[in-house]
Amino acid sequence: MARRTTAFFTALIFLVSVLKPSLVVKAITAKNPDCEPIVASDTDRIQFALNLEFLEAEFFLRGAIGIGLDGIAPSLANGGPPPIGARKANLDPLVARIIEEFGYQEVGHLRAIITRTGGIPRPQLDLGVQNFAKVFDDAVGFKLIPAFDPYADTNRYLLASYVIPYVGLVGYVGTIPNLNRGTSRSLVASLLGVEAGQDAVIRTLLYERANQTVRPYNLTVAEFTNRISELRNKLAACGIKDEGILVPLSLGAENRTNSNILSADPNSLSYARTPPEILRIVYGSGSEYKPGGFFPNGGGGDIAKRVQLDVECF
Repeated sequence: MARRTTAFFTALIFLVSVLKPSLVVKAITAKNPDCEPIVASDTDRIQFALNLEFLEAEFFLRGAIGIGLDGIAPSLANGGPPPIGARKANLDPLVARIIEEFGYQEVGHLRAIITRTGGIPRPQLDLGVQNFAKVFDDAVGFKLIPAFDPYADTNRYLLASYVIPYVGLVGYVGTIPNLNRGTSRSLVASLLGVEAGQDAVIRTLLYERANQTVRPYNLTVAEFTNRISELRNKLAACGIKDEGILVPLSLGAENRTNSNILSADPNSLSYARTPPEILRIVYGSGSEYKPGGFFPNGGGGDIAKRVQLDVECF
């Protein structure tokens, strides 16, 4: 009997070690109502994505060419205020060209969404050094000195870029299954394809630099990505849905690789997040009810405003 019990627990431990990442996600989401899908219309779900598209458009355009949406397609901002603190970054020519292209792609995304579903005013965005510095301080667990400046050089800008597009990507993955209309699914699938490509390019550029030390800090590029991913998992509070560019074999594709250029689950499928999870991350507060971070006054659209209204009424 003792041998059977020992054998059973040995097998159980082995099974858990193999399936641990997926089990963690499933266990947390199954027990936590804050990780469940929300009720919303197709229009509201797609308009929610405008928050991330505005954020990416302004960060990429201003980082690459020093001019944001107001200088490229001002009508798309729908009267919303200009972002705080964004400026042209000190990028090498290759990365500058890539980021400029990404910025124009985000303009197209905004136009496509607004044309098909209607727009929202661009929310107040904070792309200042102080906000990014807080994100990176929270990620590493101590105050970086000097403060992390995303516009200072290529490596730091790429790490700051790592912070943003992936959040939109997993948001689109989480949105598609909850859309009712075929036209809505087609639009979001098309948006997802480009967002996934942008994220893959950024992660590849970072992977090429994985073992470089980010000056003036004693941390490598790979270490920064791991810390940022851990922070996003912590803020969203719904399990492991985010991984850095170098991982232990237990998290690599088929448990055979330490490289992690594409972040995915044990079956190499994209992770998905709900709007509340995304708000917890981009607000930097771990709560969809507490604006801050990149959205000091909260996000725009019915879903984000509904959350804020619920708090005010409460």
